[in-house]
Amino acid sequence: MTQTSETVTYSLESVLKEIKDSIKEVNQKIDSLQRDVNQKFDSLQRDVVQKIDNLQRDMDQKFDSLQKDVNQKFDSLQKDVNDLKVEVTEVVTLGLRGFFLGNKP
Repeated sequence: MTQTSETVTYSLESVLKEIKDSIKEVNQKIDSLQRDVNQKFDSLQRDVVQKIDNLQRDMDQKFDSLQKDVNQKFDSLQKDVNDLKVEVTEVVTLGLRGFFLGNKP
């Protein structure tokens, strides 16, 4: 294999222009990549926020449902206790009447 020596002359201006154009091209690619990354990040952020909002809404609905159920059960229990008080009062009243009146109504 023979090597030949060739001399190519470029002006400093053309070499610098080529370097400048290459840097510009790399900068454009980096800018484009940054835009893509930003768009993907924004999209991901929107998805996460939406999922968190949906989760919060679901939790609120479940909490409200649970609160209603607890309130209904508490109201029912309170009514049962009040009914029991009335029944106990009636039994005690009848018992006292029987005791004091000697089984005479």
